Amino acid sequence: MKGPTRAILLMMGLGCAGLIGAALYLQHAENLLPCPLCVVQRVAYWLVGVLALLALLHDSPVALRRGYGAFMALAAFIGAAVALRQAWLIRHPEAFECGISPEERFLNALPIARWWPAMFEANGDCADAAWTFASLYLPDWSALCLLLLGGLAIHVLLAERVVR
Repeated sequence: MKGPTRAILLMMGLGCAGLIGAALYLQHAENLLPCPLCVVQRVAYWLVGVLALLALLHDSPVALRRGYGAFMALAAFIGAAVALRQAWLIRHPEAFECGISPEERFLNALPIARWWPAMFEANGDCADAAWTFASLYLPDWSALCLLLLGGLAIHVLLAERVVR
């Protein structure tokens, strides 16, 4: 498919921006602090969104566009795996240790967490089930969105070319 690929890239970039905006709204307006697994999912959304917009703006040869698609798919599927792990932790809180985890210390020590703490600092509890919609927890929705983004990234990876 030639024509829809550009629209898909735009939809992926804007969709990621919207999902990041929703995460920030939940953090600041609803006081849902992001946990380490949430921060990893945010990084996945950032990577997919930025790569989608770069692929859209960059009139790239097929090999480079496929590279964009491969990295977007990788980021999306890693993010989905992390979201599914968090969903499992919510459903099995006995498997979760309370306290500051090594992941939290590691993520909060990264320069990006110090440069933009509102986005990348992890202070929440990974097993917190404070938000649901349609009987699904927030990480369930995140996993669904990331799996959709991964599928779209595979389309970009396999598309013949991007048409202006």
